[in-house]
Amino acid sequence: YTAYLKVADGCDNCCTYCAIPAIRGRFRSRPMEEVVAEARRLAAGGVKELIVVAQDTTGYGADLYGEPKLAELLEELCAIEGLHWIRTLYTYPDRITDRLLDLIAREEKLVPYLDIPLQHCDKEILRRMNRTGDRESLTALLTHIRKKVPGITLRTTLITGFPGEDEAAFSSLAEFVREIRFDRLGCFAYSAEEGTPAADFPDQVEEQVRQDRMENIMTDQLTISSEKNAEKLGTQLEVLVEGYDSYIRCYFGRSAADAPDIDGKVFFISPKPLEIGSFVQVQINDTIEYDLLGELCEEKA
Repeated sequence: YTAYLKVADGCDNCCTYCAIPAIRGRFRSRPMEEVVAEARRLAAGGVKELIVVAQDTTGYGADLYGEPKLAELLEELCAIEGLHWIRTLYTYPDRITDRLLDLIAREEKLVPYLDIPLQHCDKEILRRMNRTGDRESLTALLTHIRKKVPGITLRTTLITGFPGEDEAAFSSLAEFVREIRFDRLGCFAYSAEEGTPAADFPDQVEEQVRQDRMENIMTDQLTISSEKNAEKLGTQLEVLVEGYDSYIRCYFGRSAADAPDIDGKVFFISPKPLEIGSFVQVQINDTIEYDLLGELCEEKA
């Protein structure tokens, strides 16, 4: 019922901490007709949730068509019968356009969810990462996205302890996380990859400091997540049923706000058997850390 649709391979961004360009080569998009044909085959085989992935999905098509074509591809995918949710991962902040945001706001099949791996917000750290932007520009972008697509779920990933990250840079990152209040966030302590420029940078941060900073970010995010989950109490969510846990005697699945493997789940009780891969309405009654608890909504007569 869920499948990943890889639309490109390789990467041209050449972030200084990442070995993907050296391993997989330059960014290479698949022709749109080939991607759409695969999506049709997946939908015909019973796939209901399609997850569009690449090292940088927002760069899709630039090498083939002279400009990025992610929005056009998503329009084609939305026309495929049988698909219920289409989710996009790994979007690069510099290439998120109003056309893409308007499409997400308009198309029911496009779940209001964007994964934007920002890595940091400090201008100097981003420069050393070979990335653009700063805290002010990233804040403006995220504010704009939320204005264009009300209720959108924003996910990001961050790196703590990158070479040169001093206390001021880390404090700015921690303040940024508390200010933006991401719906989903993963944070990783920097780990040098062999052969990358960053591995040879001066001002390497001690491993324990990297870990401590990561844990501080995740502690703050747990509080934010708990508060955001509490806001869902008493609401009804559409949930994709993924399985049944015989130990706790309840079903589990995901809402549109949750990507598989990286986000939380919805655990809920049901008075009747449910088909795995079906969509149901769940009343949210409680929360636990990153997950939601509830019960199947009664069908209206």
